[in-house]
Amino acid sequence: MEADPTAGMLDSGFRHLYELDFAAGRSEFLKYQKLRPDDPFGKAAEAASYLFEQFNQKGVLTSDFFCNDSKFLNGIDGNPADNHNPAFLEANRNAREMAKKLVAENPKDPHALLVLTMTDGMEADYDTLIEKKQLAGLSMVRQAEAQANIVLGLDPSAGDANVALGAGNYIIGSLPGFKRALVWFGGVHGDKQRGMDQMQKAIANGHYLRPFAKILLALAYERERQPERARILLSELAVEFPANPLFAHELSLLDKPRVTGKH
Repeated sequence: MEADPTAGMLDSGFRHLYELDFAAGRSEFLKYQKLRPDDPFGKAAEAASYLFEQFNQKGVLTSDFFCNDSKFLNGIDGNPADNHNPAFLEANRNAREMAKKLVAENPKDPHALLVLTMTDGMEADYDTLIEKKQLAGLSMVRQAEAQANIVLGLDPSAGDANVALGAGNYIIGSLPGFKRALVWFGGVHGDKQRGMDQMQKAIANGHYLRPFAKILLALAYERERQPERARILLSELAVEFPANPLFAHELSLLDKPRVTGKH
């Protein structure tokens, strides 16, 4: 029996992303798509590479962003039109369309439902942080939550689904009271602690998005003034991905006094 030529391509691609080598990551994902054209996860991974690259360029996955309310709650600097990311949007849309076709054939396909969770979660992040369309982003959070709950109901070990849940709950739970009241009327509830618990579940049971959950939770710990908990996760990330200077830099900042915009 011949070995599966795609085995390890997704793992290798995501590792490249966490090492900030986005071109190498995309190369793996594109090779995977050629060999597995019917699997929407390849396109979802490609979309993740574009979004993660933009987050890196704009400093989203840093304590400077997370611990500053004006940035964390209002999106990245610059005009939304200038921040437009057509490559991400196209790959994400294609992944969603492919996954929807599979779900139409089998409504209990956990793999396709996980892809929908990922695409909705990524679009929520994009709308909220890049395009600065908070209401649109919150609508996508609600969709991602619904999909994630279905995935976890079918496969409780699908830890990657918890990333969308955790990020959505934490971000919404961090909103000022009046904004949180508005989104409650829209049917979106936020809970910071619940979000952090869900990210912890993603770390425990996740696969491709496990390091991403670690990054998010470490930054959330910093925002919540729990530096020693952040230190544990950042230390693990620095050991696992030594080619990424971000983790060592964030560790060094933990030992310096920080003035933040957090209230």
